Amino acid sequence: MKNLSVECKNGQFFDVNSLFLHEISKNLMEGLKIASKLPHVGTTIFTVMSALAQKTQAINLSQGFPDFEMPPELVRLTTEAMHQGANQYAPMAGWLPLRAQIAQKIAHLYGTDANPDTEITITPGGTYAIYTAFTTVLQPGDEVIVFEPAYDSYIPNIEVNGGVAVSVALRFPDYSIDWQEVRRKITPRTRMIALNTPHNPTGSVLRPADIAELQQVVAEHNLLIMSDEVYEHLIYDDLPHLSMLRYPDLRARAFVCFSFGKAAHCTGWKLGYCVAPPAFTAEFRKVHQFNCFSCFTPAQVALATYLKDENTYRSVPAFYQQKRDYFAQLMAQTRFEPLPSHGSYFQLYRFNHISNLSDRDFAVWLTQTHGVACIPASAFYRDATDHGVVRFCFAKKQETLDQAVAKLRAV
Repeated sequence: MKNLSVECKNGQFFDVNSLFLHEISKNLMEGLKIASKLPHVGTTIFTVMSALAQKTQAINLSQGFPDFEMPPELVRLTTEAMHQGANQYAPMAGWLPLRAQIAQKIAHLYGTDANPDTEITITPGGTYAIYTAFTTVLQPGDEVIVFEPAYDSYIPNIEVNGGVAVSVALRFPDYSIDWQEVRRKITPRTRMIALNTPHNPTGSVLRPADIAELQQVVAEHNLLIMSDEVYEHLIYDDLPHLSMLRYPDLRARAFVCFSFGKAAHCTGWKLGYCVAPPAFTAEFRKVHQFNCFSCFTPAQVALATYLKDENTYRSVPAFYQQKRDYFAQLMAQTRFEPLPSHGSYFQLYRFNHISNLSDRDFAVWLTQTHGVACIPASAFYRDATDHGVVRFCFAKKQETLDQAVAKLRAV
C-alpha cells in the first residue's frame, strides 16, 4: 500500500493509510463480536488469591496443591519411560496397562469389576473428566442438581453445554444433604445429579444414609449421576469412601471421575480418568477423541508400574490425616473456629470471633495484613452465600504450616 499523507491546518501531517486501516479494524471487530457462553464468569477467586499471595509474599494456603515433592519413584519411572521411547501418542482411551491396573485397584477397593477396554478412559485431569461427562449427557434445557458450596467448574460446565444448574444448599454448619430439598427441586427436566465426595471445599463425605436416599431418588426419577471422587484416597477418621462403584444400581447410571494428581502429589500433571458403563463410555469417548484425543504418555506408562504397589494409594489417607491433625493442633492456638473435615486436603474455619468483614474482604485483609492466603467459602456459591467461613489447604510441608499458623496466632 502506497504511503499517503495529508497536511492538516495546524501544519502536521496525517497518515491516511493508518486511518484507513484503523477504520477497517474497528468495523471488522464490531462485526465479529462474540456472544459469551459464560457472560457472568470472570477470573476465578483462586487465581486472584494466588496472585495476591505472590504480590504480598504471603504464605499460600489458598489453592489446593502440595508444596512438597511428588514420590521420587514415580519421577524415576516417568524419566525411564521417556528414555525407553514412550513419547508418542498413547491410545485414545489411555495406555491399556494403566487402565488394567486401575481396574485391579477398583476391584481391591470397591469389590467390583471394571472392564479396562470398555469402561475406563484416561483423561487430562479430573476436571476434564467432569466437563466431558456433562458434555456427553446434556442437551439444551436439561437440569442438573448441584450441591453448594460446589467446586467452581460444575456450574460453568453445565451452562456452557446449554444445561441449567439447579442449586441445593448443603446444610450449614455440617454441610449435610437435605434430601427433601433435593426432591423438591427435581422437575421433568432434571437429567443428572452432581456429587462430590470427599467434598471440596467442606471436607464432608457421603454416609450410608445418603447412599440410601440417593438410590431412591435416582431410581424414582430415572436420573444419571456425575460423581466427582478425585479425593477418594484423602478420607479420614476410619470412614470408608462410599464410591458409586460400590453399588451396582448407582454405578449403572454414573460417570465416576478420578484424579492421579491428588494421591500422587502431582497436580500439575493434570491426569485422571473416568469410569462409566460401556454405553456411557462409548459416548464419552466420542467427545474425548475430538477434544483431547490422547494424554501424556510417559506418565501413563509410569503410573501403570507405580500402582502395582497397593501401598502407593492405601498409605495416602494416613499421610494426609497426619497433616490435617497437625494443622488442627496448631490452629487450636488461634481464634479461628474449625468446622469438621473428614476428607480432601481442605479445612474450613469460621472467623466470626475475629471480624465482621465479609469472607472475601476478610481473605484479602488476612493476606495483605497477616501474610496468609486463604479462599472465602462464598466463592463456592453462585449467590455468594457468606457464613463467615474461609478455606485453608493443609497439603503443605510441616514448616509451611508452622510458619502460617505463627502468623495466624497474631490475628
